[in-house]
Formats: sequence, structure tokens, C-alpha cells
Amino acid sequence: MKLHELTYLVVDDLELMRAVTINQLRSMGFEKIKSARNGAEALDMLRHAKFDAVLSDWNMPVMSGLELLKTIRADARLAKMPFLMITAEAERQRIEDVISAGVSGLLVKPYTAGSLKNRLDRMLTPQGRLPPKSASNTPLPGTADRADAGLTPGALPPSRILVVDDYPVSLKLLEKLFADEYQVLTATDGPQALALCQGETLPDLVLMDVMMPGMDGFEVVRRLREVPATAQLPVIFVTGLSDDAARLKGMELGAVDFVSKTDNPKALRARVRNFIQFVDMRRKLQADYDTMLDEARMREDAEHMTRHDLKGSLAGIVGMVQTLADDEDMAPKHAAQLRLVQQTAQQVMDMVNLAGELYKIEMGRYKPKATAVDVGDILHRIVDLSRAGFAHKQLTLEVDTDTPVGNELPHASGETTLCYSLFQNLIKNACEAAPPGSRVVVALRDENPLRVLISNAGVVPPELRERFFDKFATSGKQGGIGIGTYSALMLARAQQGDISMVTSDKDHLTALTVTLPRHTFDAAQPGT
Repeated sequence: MKLHELTYLVVDDLELMRAVTINQLRSMGFEKIKSARNGAEALDMLRHAKFDAVLSDWNMPVMSGLELLKTIRADARLAKMPFLMITAEAERQRIEDVISAGVSGLLVKPYTAGSLKNRLDRMLTPQGRLPPKSASNTPLPGTADRADAGLTPGALPPSRILVVDDYPVSLKLLEKLFADEYQVLTATDGPQALALCQGETLPDLVLMDVMMPGMDGFEVVRRLREVPATAQLPVIFVTGLSDDAARLKGMELGAVDFVSKTDNPKALRARVRNFIQFVDMRRKLQADYDTMLDEARMREDAEHMTRHDLKGSLAGIVGMVQTLADDEDMAPKHAAQLRLVQQTAQQVMDMVNLAGELYKIEMGRYKPKATAVDVGDILHRIVDLSRAGFAHKQLTLEVDTDTPVGNELPHASGETTLCYSLFQNLIKNACEAAPPGSRVVVALRDENPLRVLISNAGVVPPELRERFFDKFATSGKQGGIGIGTYSALMLARAQQGDISMVTSDKDHLTALTVTLPRHTFDAAQPGT
């Protein structure tokens, strides 16, 4: 479907900004447009009508753009909705947050209709989602023969200045004055200037003469202001007029400056450079955000391909091990060991699948499908594997329960894959921290909520204690990146549970306590 055939929802608390965005969309031929005053109103509209894309401001009362985005991504029906965030935000961490929340595109204020169209193309068309070409390989029209045409990767192309003057000498002088720094376009009359401002790539600044035959500079600017795409186009009047009435008229038309042709050319050059610095800051910000979004998409694609390849390899391992274990000639002891390998490989496959959901958990948008989880079985399996994995440390690993022999162990209410990953991280962490020849005890307590205690000899370094569960918190462990305990805490809280840590210098002991909701089995129905 073509862009102009889609239905757009524009969300902004300011009526003026809603009107600007809607007018710009209409100037591009888009007609199916609705608007909302805040995120809550937009969400209600999205749930009761069909839209193809959302264009939302960030900072709004009632429900912000970021809150709206998170809510949309957590809704199964709306989760894939293209979402363009319009913002003046300059703090990198906040931009990383909105990218992590699943934004489809970012548009920096103030923006032109061309910038808006470019972002919609990137967001909504397959060609727009392709990796961008290096700037150094795409010289601007009219700059191929210039010495500075070749740009280093990441560099901004020169800003575009449109010079409008009917007097050839003045036109040539102004073009020469700025040609070494900017891409200079020229027009000798009003209609030609208007034509150059009708393309998708607008000039960043217009230097406008006033006294021209046919259509003077004031009339040109007035017409520019009537069109949404050029209504905000910056204009500096460069004219022979010097009276206050002319200056006032120019400023009332929205000019950013009014300069006499008799002024020192160096002063004009300085004024233009100062203004273009502001323009370039916005362009650089937009380019940075586009790069951040592209890199996030490439990381996500790479992770998806990696998970796909891992699952294929693991499926092959599971199949081969199962075939070996089913062989009648296999000794019972070896068959049992192969079954354990098969179960472990299957569990790793489940964890690979879980990796695709971790970003939802981190953003607080994951909705677990709670079932009865045999925590005792999970703990025994992990401890059995850990005995083999840490045999070189000669650790004593044991699982202790307070359930009488012969009684069924209590079950948690959660997801088996999440619980396995959670306890695998914590038990592995305890085994790594425990001194050689010491004990690691995993105790399951039949309480409500269910409680699991993991204790090991040794203490947490003082500098790590306050940030033990922080992301990337580590202290000298070889190969450690500091996400094990952070991941475990996320997985516990995703299941309405929690984790706490106590370390004692006096007893030379560290203990982790995991709490999870206790599953209550329904009583058997009559006749079953």
C-alpha cells in the first residue's frame, strides 16, 4: 500500500502543532488523518478504529508519547503499529530508552515537510528500512566537482542556502561569499525562488532581496508562509532598503534578520554562520538519532539470526542424542546420562527462545503465562549439572527441602523457562564465588510465597554490595560482564517474585533468598 493511502493518527497536546503536522501531511497528498490531544485519547482511538501509523509528540499531559508507545507495544493487537516519535529531546539516555521501547522512527523538532516525508519513508517502506549508504558515497547535486564534495563517514553534507536577487552582480557576490562553506542555490526572481522551495529537499536558509520586478521579496516570503511545507523556512532579507518601515514589515513576515547590502560582507557571513550552526545542530541530532535507530535494528536482526541458527543446531543435537538414548544396545547408565544431556539441550533451546523476550521483561511489558512449576525438579537438575561443571573445585552441592519424605514438593506459580534461567544464573554465581572444597546449599522452603535460599561460603566485595543486582555490576571476576544477578532479578519480578541478598563478614557467608508465588492446585471436581 502506498503512503498516501494509509491512515495516520497525529498525537499532540498543542493544537497548533497538531495543525502543522496535519497540514504537512496533506501537502504531501495524505488525506486519511485523525488527531488526538494526548496519549490516553489516542489509545482509545487506536482500540476502536483502524490506523496504519502513529505520529506522536513526546511530552504530553495525561499520557506521554513514551507511555503511549510502551502501552501499544504491550498490546498484542497493536504491538506492530509503526510509531514515529516527534521530539526536541537532546538527552541521549532518553533517546536510548525510547528506542528500547520499540519506536519505529524519530523526528527532531523543528522539522520540515521533507524531513517528515523522509522519516515516514524510512519507517513505512521496505526500501526505507535498508541500511543507509555512507554519506561519502552520495555527493549532493551540484557538488560533484567541488573539492569538499567527498564527505567522511558520519559527516553532515553542507547546508543549503538559497540566494534570491535580480541584480546579477549582487547575486554573484553573495554566491562567492558563501560557496566555500555551503551549497548555494540561486534565483533571479520570485517565481524561480518559489519553484526551488517546492521540492522535498528545502534550503536551510534563504537570503532574500526585497526590490525585484514583478514579485518583490516580501510577496515571495508571504507566499512561502502560506504553504505548510515552507511556512517555517528561515529567511534573512538582504536589501538596499534601510528604513524602519521595511525592516518592520520583514520581521512581521517572520524573517530571522534584516541586513542592508551596504553592510560589511564579513558581518553578513558571520550572521549566516551563526544561524547555520543552529541548523547544523538540529541536523546532527537527527542524523545521530537515525544512526542509533539503525544500529538498534541491525543488532535486533543479528540477534534474531543468531537465535535462529542456535535453535537449528540445538535441535540437531537433541535429535541425535535422543536417537542414541533410544538405542537398545545402550547401557542403562549411559542412556540415563544421554537423557540428561537431551533435557539440558532442550532447556537451552527454551532459553534461546526466552532471549527474544528479555527486552519486554526489561521494559516491564512482559506478561507471563503462569502455570504450576516444579521448582524442586528444576533445582535438582541444575545442581546435578553444576556438580559436573564445577568438579574441579571439589564443591559439595546439595538440595535441601523441608517437605516430609514421600510428600510432593511444592510448586511455584510462574513459567518453567523463566524459573530455570533464574536459578541457573544464581546457582552458577554461587558456585563461582564459593572457595574450592566448600559447600553450596540450595534450600526449598514450603511457604507462601515459596522461598528458595542459595548460600555459599565467601562474601560479596564491599564495593559491590549496594549494586549487587545492578546491570553490568561486577568485581574482578574473569570473563564476568555483570548481568547474571540483574537478569535473575528481572526474571523473578516478571513472575511477581523477588530476590534479596545478605552477606556476612563475620560468618564468611553469602545467602540469596528468592520468593515466588506458590501455586495452589484446584481441588478435584466432582465426578473426576
